[in-house]
Amino acid sequence: MSVTIQEVRTRKDLRAFVKFPLRLYKGCPHYVPNLYFDEMTALDPEKNPMVKYSKFGRFLAYKDGKLVGRVAAIINEIANRDWNHKEVRFGWFDFIDDKEVSRALIERVVAFGKEYGMTSISGPLGFTDFDNEGMVVEGFDDISSFMLKYNYPYYKEHMEALGFDKVVDWIEYRIYVPEAVPDKVQRIAEIVADRYQLHVRKISKREINKENYGQKIFDLINRTYCELFDFTVLPPEVIDSYVKTYLGFIDLNYVVVIENEEGNLVALAITMPSLAHAVQKGGGYLFPFGWYHIVKSMYLKHEEALELMLIAVDPEYRNKGVNAMLFNELIPKIIKGGFKYGESNAELETNNKVQNQWDLYEKDFKRRRRVFGKSIE
Repeated sequence: MSVTIQEVRTRKDLRAFVKFPLRLYKGCPHYVPNLYFDEMTALDPEKNPMVKYSKFGRFLAYKDGKLVGRVAAIINEIANRDWNHKEVRFGWFDFIDDKEVSRALIERVVAFGKEYGMTSISGPLGFTDFDNEGMVVEGFDDISSFMLKYNYPYYKEHMEALGFDKVVDWIEYRIYVPEAVPDKVQRIAEIVADRYQLHVRKISKREINKENYGQKIFDLINRTYCELFDFTVLPPEVIDSYVKTYLGFIDLNYVVVIENEEGNLVALAITMPSLAHAVQKGGGYLFPFGWYHIVKSMYLKHEEALELMLIAVDPEYRNKGVNAMLFNELIPKIIKGGFKYGESNAELETNNKVQNQWDLYEKDFKRRRRVFGKSIE
């Protein structure tokens, strides 16, 4: 029987879209689900402020009366403008190991893109860089982090069969916590702080939520990452949403902020105790007991892993050793917290400066993920 593609139109359809991976990956020890309420929010046009800057569709694949795949088609008008291309993205792309299914889903995304004059397709990508992006193509035998998602090995085979080529790769590392701050890091941190009149700033959740410091953090992220692959510069209302979503619940003990003598934010490191096993235990749901596992992992009994969510340094202060100040402040807290290793975020394979910062530490390659693309003219 042929594959039928159905657009998500109702709340029931959306729930089916969000829950599909839970069935697809049931029993897979390496898969960490997204939080259900986050997914429902991200894919709801009434709740996701990026919809104002995008065109998007959500599609379900059925075969023999069974749900067998899903995909979102996204036209990010900010990224298309800033990067001067006409690209439709595919994201939230999951499917059974049936090439008829993956082909039907991609063909529907292509049709969506052509409807609006797009000339290329790429993914997996989301609305912004804070959504899941990239498809795992190497490193399938280890649990995913909470922030970066896992997929089965057959996904790559399907992309190649569909005529997609590599656009860009990210790599991930497991970095082991040293017994103490390396002498070189401590020495550089002291020199940099004195030379550029920089200091570590303690911030509170009140300052983030009520005194506009969250906006400052995302303004720095915009300035830092705007030149990286297909980055979407975040509009103010999207930043407001992300401040509530991402900064509202993190443990500020594992966040380091550096300011200059004028009080301007110039560097930032955001890390958090890994929630991978906690979210697995709750199946991606907060209720009835998922919240307990998350709170326990964040504040009561940490897992061995710490997730290194992001490091941002203002372009004016790049290549001046400011990263050393971040690590000099952060490492003692990580040691005190009892963490054994950190899970890096996805790093562009061409971004040698970012990868070189780990040279002073013992590390293992963990995973490679890829964005695929092709022309649809």
